[in-house]
Amino acid sequence: MRGVIMHGPGDVRVEEREDPQIADPTDAVIKIVAACVCGSDLWPYRGADIPDRQLMGHEYVGVVERIGDEVTTVKAGDYVVGSFVISDNTCPICQAGYQSRCVNGIFVDGGIGTQAEYARIPHADGTLVATPGKPDDDLIPSLLAASDVLGTGWFAADAADVGPGKSVAVVGDGAVGLMGVLAAKQMGAEQIIAVSRHPDRQKLAREFGATDIVEERGDAGVEKITELTGGLGAHSVIEAVGSQESMMQAIRSTRPGGHVGYVGVSHDVELPGGELFFGLVHLHGGPAPVRRFLPELIDLIWDRKIDPGKVFDKTLPLEQAAQGYEAMDKREAIKVLLQP
Repeated sequence: MRGVIMHGPGDVRVEEREDPQIADPTDAVIKIVAACVCGSDLWPYRGADIPDRQLMGHEYVGVVERIGDEVTTVKAGDYVVGSFVISDNTCPICQAGYQSRCVNGIFVDGGIGTQAEYARIPHADGTLVATPGKPDDDLIPSLLAASDVLGTGWFAADAADVGPGKSVAVVGDGAVGLMGVLAAKQMGAEQIIAVSRHPDRQKLAREFGATDIVEERGDAGVEKITELTGGLGAHSVIEAVGSQESMMQAIRSTRPGGHVGYVGVSHDVELPGGELFFGLVHLHGGPAPVRRFLPELIDLIWDRKIDPGKVFDKTLPLEQAAQGYEAMDKREAIKVLLQP
C-alpha cells in the first residue's frame, strides 16, 4: 500500500509500505476513506526531533476490512471513526474518561500512521466507533474532524468549564482553536472571543459562533480580552497553540476562579509559580481523550447539528501529501484533507 513517511524536516514522501495484517485478536484493519494533515504534524516538519522514517497521520475515517476473533463492536463493512490514541476503553484510566492515557495506549502516529491507504487499529473495540450507517459524502470531512481536532477542541472547552452564560476566549486560530469556538457555542457560552489575525480564520470563527475578534497578542491581547469582559477576564479560556506566549496569554486572560483548558502541544512552556499562585486560575488539559466524546460528536454530525468539516479548506489526493504539509506550513490552508 501507499503511505506518508517523513524522513526529516520538510521531507515528506509517499512510499510503498507493507499492507497491514491482523496481528492480535483485538485488531481491526480498515481501509482509509479520508485522512488529513494535523497542526501537530508541523512540529516535526519544521524541525522537531522525530524517529527515522516516521509514519505520519493520526486522524481517520475508514471502512472495516477485517477484524480479529475477539472484536465485537465493529464488523466488516462498518464505517468507523477512531481517536488519535489507541485505547482499550476498559482500564481504570479509560473508565475515568481519560482514554488518551490508557494503560495500553498507543499514539497512532509512528507505529501505525493513517495518512495511508489502510491501517491496523489495535484494541478496535476500545478505539473505533461505528457511524449509524454509510455516511453521505458531505459528512466525511466532519466525521474526520471528530477523530482529532473537533474532539480536541471539545475537550479544551470541557476542561475550561465552558457553560451557559459564560465568557470564553480562544487563543489560537488553527483548526483546534476554531473547533474550540464551535464547542463553546454548542455548550451555551454567551460571549466567545477568538484571537486571530487572519481574515479567513476570523470569518470561519464567526460562522462557528465567535462574538468578538481580538487581533492583538501577548500583553496587548490580554488587555483587549480583559476590556471585553468588563475588566475581569474571561470565565473560560482555551489555549490551542502550545507556545510560551500563547499559554501566558491564556492564563493572564482568565479571571480569578476561572478555568484554562490547554490542548496545544506544549513546546518549551514554563509556568511562573508566583503568578499561578496569585492568579487563582484552574489549569487542565493535555492530549484530548477524544474517545470519550466520539459517540456524542458523531451523533451531532450525523443529525447535521454541527458542521466542523468547514475547517478543511483544501483537499488533495494522498500522493500530493507533501503539498498539503507545505500549504499548512505557509498558512495557505487551515487544514488539508487527504484522499487515499
